[in-house]
Amino acid sequence: MSEIGDALNGSAAEADAADGTTAKAKAGRHREATLYHALHGAGAGDGRTLEELRAAARDAYDSLELPVWRRSGFWTTSLADVDLDSLSSAGADSVPEVVARTLPDAPFAGRIVQSAGAVVHVELDPALAERGVVLCSLQDAFGDHPELVAEWYSKRLTIDRNKLEAANAAFWEGGVFLHVPQDVVVQAPFQIVYAIDRAGIAQYGRTLVVGGANSDFRVHEYDLAEDFDGQALHAGAFELYLQDGARCRVAQLQDWGSGEVYDASTRLVSIGRDAYCHWLPALLGGHLVRQHLELVVTEPGADMAFRGLFFAEEHEHLDVFAVDLHETGPSGGDVHWRGAATGESRASFEGLIQIDPGAQRTHTYLQIHSMMLSPRARIDAIPSVLVSADDVSASHGGTVGELDESAIFYMQSRGLDRAAAVRVIVEGFFEPLVAELDDEALEEVVREKVAAKLAAAREDIETYATSR
Repeated sequence: MSEIGDALNGSAAEADAADGTTAKAKAGRHREATLYHALHGAGAGDGRTLEELRAAARDAYDSLELPVWRRSGFWTTSLADVDLDSLSSAGADSVPEVVARTLPDAPFAGRIVQSAGAVVHVELDPALAERGVVLCSLQDAFGDHPELVAEWYSKRLTIDRNKLEAANAAFWEGGVFLHVPQDVVVQAPFQIVYAIDRAGIAQYGRTLVVGGANSDFRVHEYDLAEDFDGQALHAGAFELYLQDGARCRVAQLQDWGSGEVYDASTRLVSIGRDAYCHWLPALLGGHLVRQHLELVVTEPGADMAFRGLFFAEEHEHLDVFAVDLHETGPSGGDVHWRGAATGESRASFEGLIQIDPGAQRTHTYLQIHSMMLSPRARIDAIPSVLVSADDVSASHGGTVGELDESAIFYMQSRGLDRAAAVRVIVEGFFEPLVAELDDEALEEVVREKVAAKLAAAREDIETYATSR
């Protein structure tokens, strides 16, 4: 157990003592390495109809307050400033321009776009449709493919942990459903887009992806917004289930622009027997972003690579909680995140490896590396390990770095000007993960966005580098 994990355990114990919970009452329960809780399969997929789930979620929504996440007394993420009453999920009727500006000009297997509360574009390769691939709105899937949806919808996701998760479960419209049947292999990515083109929007994005046994495919999600004045909200829920032997590469590119966009989303990937997932979120912008990202191994022989990068700028607030959960073994895992912050931004990454009782022969490692690019920015990295099995290997590590003036000088001695030298160093810091996207067109989009952030913060970065 890490020292940080022990400290957080102490905080949890103090909280338990305060509410009168006794040690005896907790007998057999895991010691918590974090004040947060993994989803643990306590979802809603228990045989209730969609209407019953929506009603239960609505009751939870009415009784809950807007969430505030606190971490060991030194980090708080609050959505108290969101004026829900002023926001509407009214649908749009066209694809926002930001979609065309952002998505790469490259082949894709299918594309679905939701703007505000409505799906405004659906496109699927006819050859894949003939092979049984389904890409449609989640609403249509419940009507046209209930046999594919009922078993998986909200199987692990909760509907009552906080007001915004309940809002998503109660109020989502449109949504996305992708089903890749058994043994179907698809090379080009499926593109899922959630876009906000104006202030005053509350977007409850709901995505369900199911990969049949021995299927092999890619999913690219884009979360995008135009620049505007005023508030908007994206409360998202994403769940992906990979059946035995399935393989999937998932990439998420998020850039909500410079508007006052709040993002509180929960994402879960569940990996079955001998299945594999490579998951890489790129979180590149948003006024306030809080993401719960959970990758869970549910059957023996599963393996995963959980990658991620983030870049916070100006006054942005980013809070990431990433879980590498192993419910059984043997299994493998590898978690690697990198992040940077400029301006007066705040970014926090909490990574948890959790190995449940009986998950023997699990091997996993978590690492987080961060780069400070401004004296007023702040990054907190909190790796922790919670192990309840004895035949495992699990560890974590992390680094915090700053721009090295000697490295900048070296680059300048090779003919680069100062701005170009800084750009090369920071882009090189992210490059090992960008290259793991394994998609040239998407890699270029991410590189361009990182370069644009560096250019916007050029003066601040140079001042900080020369002052050290």
